[in-house]
Amino acid sequence: MTGTSLTGAGTASIAAPKRSMVLRLLAGRGVFRLAIQAMGLVLVTAWGAHDYGRFATALGLMTWLNFVPSAAEKSALKCLPRLRITRDAVAALAVRVAVVPVLVVLAAMAVALIVAPDSDAALYLTAAGWSISGGLLMTVSGLHRFTGRSTLDALAFTAGALVVGAVTVGTWFVRWPPLTHLGLLLGGILLILGFSAALLPRKWLRVQRIEGHRLLPAFGRTTVLLGMTEVLDVLATSTVFGVLALAGRTVDSGPFYVALLAGSAFCSLLFYQLRVHQPSISARLRGSGAAAGRARAVALLKLVERGSLAFLVLVGLAFVIPVARPVLTAEDTVGAYVVLGVFVLVETVLFAVQLYAGFLIENTNSKVLTLTASASIAGLLATPSAAAALVPAMGPVGGFAALVFAIGARAIVLRRLLRRHHPEL
Repeated sequence: MTGTSLTGAGTASIAAPKRSMVLRLLAGRGVFRLAIQAMGLVLVTAWGAHDYGRFATALGLMTWLNFVPSAAEKSALKCLPRLRITRDAVAALAVRVAVVPVLVVLAAMAVALIVAPDSDAALYLTAAGWSISGGLLMTVSGLHRFTGRSTLDALAFTAGALVVGAVTVGTWFVRWPPLTHLGLLLGGILLILGFSAALLPRKWLRVQRIEGHRLLPAFGRTTVLLGMTEVLDVLATSTVFGVLALAGRTVDSGPFYVALLAGSAFCSLLFYQLRVHQPSISARLRGSGAAAGRARAVALLKLVERGSLAFLVLVGLAFVIPVARPVLTAEDTVGAYVVLGVFVLVETVLFAVQLYAGFLIENTNSKVLTLTASASIAGLLATPSAAAALVPAMGPVGGFAALVFAIGARAIVLRRLLRRHHPEL
């Protein structure tokens, strides 16, 4: 292995995880996601539209931070199966790379709470602390899985579900404001995180210098490029909340957030499944397996392109037809929620297919990471542009139409970049 490579000799055959382990892990994450879904519904009755809109806007704008520390997990799960001599050093780097941004956000939150405890900045930074701490818990849990201690992953997120449930029940009875609610959630997740991190191998928690290896630049590049796609994709979604606020439709952030929770629940479980299987898939997609993985991804991206285009054409036709337009722009009616449900379903399916395609591409080799990052930048530019055109008139429905537009844009850019670098596709 060279000093600047994270994919050198020592790659071994990595067995796929046992079904019993996968079910146990999915149960832990599933209970956590279910608790968050229930929280979203219960808090509407506890606060009403105004406070819930502020809460949803704060969480929506900061959700992307969840994927900042978890990028280190994604990079570690890709690299560790291919390493032997420097495996412990890379795992220790993953822990440090994940912890630093969390400490920065928590420090900023503490300053805001001291200087201006009643400000929107304090609310947003507390939401940021909750989001990024959850991402760090995912990284720590992923490293536990790699050591064969998958039960700790399930236990950590089951405990997280209990925290969410207990705080939500308390808020419903006591009527704690959004800032207090988020602060209690953050305190609970930090407690779980402390116990979980303490159970990592001691050698992964020590700060040590590895002579003769430029691990930090190599691992840092892989982490940034791997994590950038998810951070930018979620950041693009967060811009819709910003457009809703700028358009004077902060109250509509509530329905958009609840609808987004419904779609993201499925995608989160899929995302977690991919992470669980990542070590074995990463090993399989090296060498000769890379071409087959890219070919499969290109076929899926083409499907996403066509699906997005067809859906947006239908939406455009409905919007220009006078009889159909009121259905797309209606608010607080049964028909409006049915339409919103259809948009959520379409966006969820297209996003899930694109997520799997991107996963296949990222695990072929490190050279393609700049391509997936470029596609995510295209999506980040496309989302607020489309949202600015659609949200003022269509509200939450327009937000999901903008997300579908961005998914299609990412698929188009990524497929063309892949074909440019791999003409055989």
